[in-house]
Amino acid sequence: MTTKLTLRLDDAVIRKAKKTASKKGVSLSRMVEDYFKAVAEQEQQEVRESPVLYEVSGVLSCKQDAAQLRDGYRKHLAEKHR
Repeated sequence: MTTKLTLRLDDAVIRKAKKTASKKGVSLSRMVEDYFKAVAEQEQQEVRESPVLYEVSGVLSCKQDAAQLRDGYRKHLAEKHR
């Protein structure tokens, strides 16, 4: 089932988005739908730290162990990207 959605956006943003959609050979509606799907899927996935963070957290010396630091950073990223 499809439902109509009205969005209010800056004219310049709309023009650029239409050009991008045209270059990709898709409709602007499809591009927006795909973006919304990607955002919803990303929200469901567990936020993982980068490999660099994993490596660096193992060499830090502090009262917390590396696993606690990574968990704290993971929570920070999850809150940041809500």
